[in-house]
Amino acid sequence: MSTESHEVHHEEGEHQSMTKGRIIKVALILSAITAVEFIIALILVPHGYLNIKYANPVYIVLTLFKAFYIVAYFMHLKFEKMGLALAIIVPILFIIGLILVLTNESHHWIDLRM
Repeated sequence: MSTESHEVHHEEGEHQSMTKGRIIKVALILSAITAVEFIIALILVPHGYLNIKYANPVYIVLTLFKAFYIVAYFMHLKFEKMGLALAIIVPILFIIGLILVLTNESHHWIDLRM
């Protein structure tokens, strides 16, 4: 029998794991963003402190921040190579753009029918 030792070398920071502290930090950030969304939805908009046309873009931005944290940390894309991350992120951005364009175009067609 041969006695070969297999050593695995990892580059510095190549595959970091989610530590308990990092999980708690991300969970607190997601909770804070959700709390801001609830404050806007349940206090600011109903009582007239913030108009709904300004609240909707804020919701969208906050939701994108939450999506970033979920994808980056819990799906471990933050720790992957840039090529893999771009292969996932770029098509999603194109799909979001397509949805926005089609939504705008649908309003145009509805206006034509009236």
